[in-house]
Amino acid sequence: MPDDPSSAGGAPPAPRVRRILRLFRPYRGRLAVVGLLVGASSLVAVATPFLLREIIDVALPEQRTGLLALLALGMIATAVTSSVFGVLQTLISTTVGQQVMHDLRTAVYARLQQMPLAFFTRTRTGEVQSRIADDIGGMQATVTSTATSLVSNLTAVVATVVAMLALDWRLTLVSLALLPGFVWIARRVGRERRRITTQRQRQMAAMAATVTESLSVSGILLGRTMGRAEALTQDFASQSRHLAGLEIRASMAGRWRMATIGMIMAAIPALLYWSAGVMFSLGGTPPSIGTLVAFVTLQQGLLRPAVSLLSTGVDIQASLALFQRIFEYLDLRPDITERADPARLDRARGEVAFEHVTFAYDPAGPPALDDVHLTVPAGGSLAIVGPTGAGKSTLGYLVPRLYDVTAGRVTLDGVDVRDLSFDSLARAVGVVSQETYLFHASVADNLRFAKPDATREEIEAAARTAHIHDHIAALPEGYDTVVGERGYRFSGGEKQRLALARTILRDPPVLVLDEATSALDTATERAVQRAVDALAAGRTTLTIAHRLSTVRDADQIAVLDGGRVAELGTHAELMALGGLYAALVARDAAMDPDGAEPSPAL
Repeated sequence: MPDDPSSAGGAPPAPRVRRILRLFRPYRGRLAVVGLLVGASSLVAVATPFLLREIIDVALPEQRTGLLALLALGMIATAVTSSVFGVLQTLISTTVGQQVMHDLRTAVYARLQQMPLAFFTRTRTGEVQSRIADDIGGMQATVTSTATSLVSNLTAVVATVVAMLALDWRLTLVSLALLPGFVWIARRVGRERRRITTQRQRQMAAMAATVTESLSVSGILLGRTMGRAEALTQDFASQSRHLAGLEIRASMAGRWRMATIGMIMAAIPALLYWSAGVMFSLGGTPPSIGTLVAFVTLQQGLLRPAVSLLSTGVDIQASLALFQRIFEYLDLRPDITERADPARLDRARGEVAFEHVTFAYDPAGPPALDDVHLTVPAGGSLAIVGPTGAGKSTLGYLVPRLYDVTAGRVTLDGVDVRDLSFDSLARAVGVVSQETYLFHASVADNLRFAKPDATREEIEAAARTAHIHDHIAALPEGYDTVVGERGYRFSGGEKQRLALARTILRDPPVLVLDEATSALDTATERAVQRAVDALAAGRTTLTIAHRLSTVRDADQIAVLDGGRVAELGTHAELMALGGLYAALVARDAAMDPDGAEPSPAL
């Protein structure tokens, strides 16, 4: 799986076009109706020149007033009918196009939801957002109107050429003599626009990533406190300038060539009149006045769909770059997948076992975990401690399958977590990480994310257990208070307690607490620790901690060092051993006489 999917090689155009056409397969019934409307509209449109010929060659010279009125009414009827068909065609094709857009957006979002955590640690958020918003948005014109325009214009061109042949084959040859040159020009323009479009979308993705990172609350704080606001603005201006240049190139790519085609086609009527004169002067049989006028009318009618058809082909070639970027995401294969017939647990007891687990982020690199063998009985507690980079969080994240083991297995109640359904595993394992995330929504909505059908009483009970209810109740809007972007209206300790309340509401039998009290001051930590202890009663708890004061009462303490279990035992046993754990405790005591590392004030 590439770190940057945009760097992956594109599929050849022909298979890509077939894949695009498959997107429309579910709507082929409605598209067939559009095809019928397009065909009927084209046939009605080409009828007008024939009516005009009859008016000029028959009705007017013979002064047949009734026939003239009938032919005039026929011309009006064809115009009205063609317009009605055009409106219906646009309505149906736009509806189908928007449904295809919806299908694409949903498919990309669903695929990204399946990707492992490692994918998002390697991919910039702005890149992901650009694929969904800019790339799919850029395809909208192609999906909703260009495809229909292609069919409509192609049908109009074919119908017009057939009608021209029926009027005079000699003039038809003159009209179409330059067509191969036009097609060659359009293909060159299309290739140029496709190349520029790929560059433009990559630049838009880079800009989206810059905006997402630098204009987030964290980005603004970092930029201002580091005095880098001006530099960030200049960097954005440089990216914007580059994008503006690409936009100009995309807009002007082949513009002169396509304008030349339009001018030549507009001059063709003069060539037709000259050809008719040559036929007459050479003694041949020239077309009648009515035929010549009707033919020029058809040829002029051919100008718009022919130029539009060539331009549409250019637009489609340019949009292939957008489709390719979307297909790159759809073609990503999740490393973590659900079995075809997964096991399900109605209510897990909570026994967790790591059976000779090895895990590496990079198969070619050193393992982050090496032959870890641990068992946590149902309702038991395991504390995972060790130096920074020892693999503590990685070990905890294997339980909810945020990562999958490289070797060995992780079991829940004796069942390999890889054999469990995603839904069963999500219900069984709750995670509170050191990176607390809150949506830009109300407090109640953030808590209800864990249990959508939770009542207000259940929400308040969970908040009380997490020692956050009184603070929420004191807010002017209470539980309806909007937390702000990433929860920045709340302090770090308050956000941690909200995260705990959210997990309490979900009521999982297994808890993974990854530095869950890392953002709390000593007093708040002790209060929340009491809440965590109450929550952990009767549940299996895996606590990952740097503050060793929070894990002294754990049933077992596993000390990791270099991805291996260096020591295992209770607090008393490990202190008596006088090894790495005792050294870590001594370090903590030196840093904080109260038994906890100092924290920033909230």
